[in-house]
Amino acid sequence: MNDLITVRNLSVAFDGHEVVHDVSFSLRPGTCLGIVGESGSGKSVTVRSLLGLNGPRAQVSASTLDVGTDVLTASPEELRRLRGRRIGYVLQDALVSLDPLRTVGAEIAEPLRIHGIPRSQRPGRVQELLTSVSVPEPELRARQLPSELSGGLRQRALIAAALALDPEVLIADEPTTALDVTVQAQILELLEENLAAGRAIILISHDLAVVERLADQVLVMHEGRVVEEGATDRVLSAPQHPYTRRLLAAIPSAASRGGRLSDLPPAPIAERPARRDPSSGPVLAAESLGKSYRGPDRTLRQVVEDVSFTLDAGETLGIVGESGSGKSTTAWMALALTDPTLGRVTLDGEPWTGIPERRRRSRRRRIAVVQQDPLSSFDPRWTVGRTITDALPASQPEAGRAERVADLLRAVGLDPSFASRHPLTLSGGQRQRAAIARAIATDPEVLVLDEPVSALDVSVQAQVLDLLADLQQALGTAYLFISHDLGVIHHVSDRVLVMQDGRIVESGTADEVLHAPRHPYTRQLVAALPRPELEEIA
Repeated sequence: MNDLITVRNLSVAFDGHEVVHDVSFSLRPGTCLGIVGESGSGKSVTVRSLLGLNGPRAQVSASTLDVGTDVLTASPEELRRLRGRRIGYVLQDALVSLDPLRTVGAEIAEPLRIHGIPRSQRPGRVQELLTSVSVPEPELRARQLPSELSGGLRQRALIAAALALDPEVLIADEPTTALDVTVQAQILELLEENLAAGRAIILISHDLAVVERLADQVLVMHEGRVVEEGATDRVLSAPQHPYTRRLLAAIPSAASRGGRLSDLPPAPIAERPARRDPSSGPVLAAESLGKSYRGPDRTLRQVVEDVSFTLDAGETLGIVGESGSGKSTTAWMALALTDPTLGRVTLDGEPWTGIPERRRRSRRRRIAVVQQDPLSSFDPRWTVGRTITDALPASQPEAGRAERVADLLRAVGLDPSFASRHPLTLSGGQRQRAAIARAIATDPEVLVLDEPVSALDVSVQAQVLDLLADLQQALGTAYLFISHDLGVIHHVSDRVLVMQDGRIVESGTADEVLHAPRHPYTRQLVAALPRPELEEIA
């Protein structure tokens, strides 16, 4: 069987700085090659080289770069014919990758138009493609904008566009990142169907469980080099290189609870005496919360119904569920950023919702939030230092503010020099550390963490989870931790709530809920996880 792709001694440099060094691999029909490594390891640059997409500043060299066409000598016109027809490319973030001003149908039809498919044939082909990736109501979805679809449907639409010209090879760059576990399972099933049909796949992922499920062969990349390669089962069950072993050790799970995931030393945080008597009751309590919204058709839609929980000082309460289950709405009510339609929230035993904001303002410092995407929550014009300074309480003396910002940056493992940096100049992990520094600036008793590590690669995720554990141990902060990642939830949580369709369907200790689930929906979530062997390996 002939190779569809052959790469030998590929190197890529930008402005003389080499970022990919001497990479080699091949790909046959019906097989999947997984490429893993942390952000900046050269994964995406490597696969973009196959399509000539690294841009005019890139200097690409190789003894062989053959994808059915010699990429090194191909003309721009030959490369355009290659893209989509020979190789389809599924990008990571569907919402960013799809044009927000064009319908989904127009996006999928674009490669058909570029490659000369007659206009009369395009609508039917678009519906065929949406049907083939299991998008319900394809005629309706084709007329909708990307913003009107769920994350899972957007990702399916992106895959449909990549398959429009029936390519022999599909490159999937982080296709399941930030998707909840059941939607992730559906996307993986779709990719498995493509493999079974004889299509070859190059899968880029920081999720080793996803790679373990799909890939036949795996390349482990670190700082632009392949440090380990071979059959997936062998590499992930008996890793030889220290970096591969470190990636596996960084996977959060029940087995890792109470231990460190990264090899970084604990953050330098001064321990604080307990601020409240443990017998004084929960620091945060929700009683029979309900929230409803009136939709565009004026119909009242219940998004949260009869949700109750308590959170004690120094405790972590995890909330899991699919997209649309009401997790984030519950968190926003806990923060009093939206008022419940029914029920109430108390903070330190005092009313927190259902009161005027002026009565809350002096207590706002007691509860803070870390959001999923810190870049979108930062003002890009402000430096990190100004962002953190803005969060400091009014009682903080002006003369000591710069030193307080420096202390906060040190506490989250950043050098004080980061205060002069802008958010766009930071890596994903650095931005999340800065977001945590901002959140703890007021010394809160409760920290609401809404998917704080879902978009981070496994090693950076490990560092952030270790940092959160260090902060909790030193400061006694209570965490309300929202995530779709059951491994993360099991690693960090004392107790877990499972939400479905706005209701709590199961609750208990992390071990009770995730090792012996009682509700059918919880069992479905656990069953949808990629194969469990990696938890045993880690």
